[in-house]
Amino acid sequence: MQKDNNTYELLERVNSPRELKQLTRDQLPRYCDEVRRYIIEQCAVNPGHLASSLGAVELATAIHYVFDTPYDRVVWDVGHQAYAHKIITGRREAFRTNRKLGGISGFPRISESPYDAFGGGHASVSISAAFGMAKAAELKGERRQVVAVIGDGAMTGGLAFEGLNNAGASRRTNMLVILNDNNMAIDQATGALKGYLLHISTSKRYNAIKNRLWRWFSHVPLLLTLCRKVGNAVKHGLLQKSNLFESFNFRYFGPVDGNNVEALVTVLRALREIDGPKLLHVMTVKGKGFSPAEHDQCVWHAPGRFNPLTGERALSSDGIARYQDVFGQTLLDLARSDDRVVGITPAMASGCSMNILMHEMPERCFDVGIAEGHAVTFSAGLAAAGMVPFCNIYSSFMQRAYDNAIHDVAIQKLPVVMCLDRGGLVGEDGATHHGAFDLAYFGCIPNLIVASPLDEAELRNLLYTGLQCGGPFVVRYPRGKGVGAPWRERPFEAIPIGRGRCLTPGSEIALLTIGPVGNDAARAVERARAEGIPAAHYDLRFARPLDEKLLDSVGQQFRYVITVEDGVVRGGVGSAVRELLARHGYPTKVISLGIPDDHFVEHGTPDQLHALCGFDEESILRTIRSCHAAR
Repeated sequence: MQKDNNTYELLERVNSPRELKQLTRDQLPRYCDEVRRYIIEQCAVNPGHLASSLGAVELATAIHYVFDTPYDRVVWDVGHQAYAHKIITGRREAFRTNRKLGGISGFPRISESPYDAFGGGHASVSISAAFGMAKAAELKGERRQVVAVIGDGAMTGGLAFEGLNNAGASRRTNMLVILNDNNMAIDQATGALKGYLLHISTSKRYNAIKNRLWRWFSHVPLLLTLCRKVGNAVKHGLLQKSNLFESFNFRYFGPVDGNNVEALVTVLRALREIDGPKLLHVMTVKGKGFSPAEHDQCVWHAPGRFNPLTGERALSSDGIARYQDVFGQTLLDLARSDDRVVGITPAMASGCSMNILMHEMPERCFDVGIAEGHAVTFSAGLAAAGMVPFCNIYSSFMQRAYDNAIHDVAIQKLPVVMCLDRGGLVGEDGATHHGAFDLAYFGCIPNLIVASPLDEAELRNLLYTGLQCGGPFVVRYPRGKGVGAPWRERPFEAIPIGRGRCLTPGSEIALLTIGPVGNDAARAVERARAEGIPAAHYDLRFARPLDEKLLDSVGQQFRYVITVEDGVVRGGVGSAVRELLARHGYPTKVISLGIPDDHFVEHGTPDQLHALCGFDEESILRTIRSCHAAR
């Protein structure tokens, strides 16, 4: 029997951190190898965020080996580096259900396990949350250790520096920040901080001296503190750089090898005995232990299904474009035709396909790091100086830039095209990533034009319309593939702002839809008509401004109106339609289908979630039948 390759001898012995501590230190490397192999095996058939978690296996193992979790609290930021943490903390078998409907979340969640001290779906929150926990422990007189693990580019977020600034001012509060530095976000890390960290980690003279000091002193807290002071002096002398983190009153230790579990255990044991705010800088390899992921870290951040032996990915070959790729190619085409066009992304260049523009016109494309608020205000500055920025931010992440969109773009009527990728229910990433609220939160802002396309061709034309409109313009579209509508070779066509269209004329019942969910509605209408129910179907195109002329006609003709949107129903398009029809005095009964407003929607496939929320094709058809029966 080949234990090393075919069994999980140590992994199956560990169902909690308490059992992990029963392993000897020299068993930890093998245990980490088994955890890594298990993550690869499971993610090959049940896709998830692979590369980040592979790089953090030793880190998760060392933390739980040294600290007394869950009494000692660990906050993971970003949460998709925490798969090993979940496996160690009693969820090894449940990991087979990771991100599936009814299974465990792909991110830490307080409600899922006492070992998940804080939820982790959006970046840069860990330091602020951990400082709150550490301050609470101090106020209660508890000797509780609090650890924040920040990585995958999250240190570029402004909230991380706000947390450092506040926590560093409280010199007695006991907390440890571990900077998991792999030089990556989803894409290659960018910005001045990356250059600072890279200079530290790649200086041969500094690291040679530092490594000798750490070998001699890192196992004793007092000597570790001396090592830190000497190391910082050497750093300043050799690199001519002061220590950024020391300026925040954090005692800085590192950098150290974050994929050497035995060395990490030594360092963490010593740091555990040192009070006050501390920062340990560890260097890890994203995708560690799986050659394809190490060599193409962007692709293997979330690769989908793959062969764990060969690394061959299971790619679709149906030829239907993803909405993000339609965006990326259209942006390049617009940039070729208009010198004012620039692209802005907060660390999502490949995720939103802005890398297409970045590859051909790098001087016209800006990756600002995980800094959504800055991305919007930077775009506003570009627009104020005569450019037309296309600022692409995932819908859920745009929530972090809401004030910037209102104050810096909308009030000043600046021509920023805000492109909301991942609008609606995104699927397996769950509640933290669903783009549920954008139609509601942007639909109430003056000066904004808010649109959503029915298909790929409409997306291309709406982006062109945004360029032409001369003011703030929002285009939201979903994750994943389109419907196969031709879009590449057609000339651009400006869409009249605030104008919808009738897709299917009818009587008795009218369906009003916005965005790609209209394709499900179109199929439901076709089936209803085959049953003798002459329902009409209108594509609104714009959530703001609504097509009042179209709605006035609908109010005059139809007794029942069904609105369908892949967004939250309260405050969404359906609410706006109901208010307008009521204001005009029409007795129309309006039924709104969409995302419920009384709970957060969990994870599952988009089809499963649409059905659960009641706006898939079958649900729409049932609603049409119900209205027909009640007439």
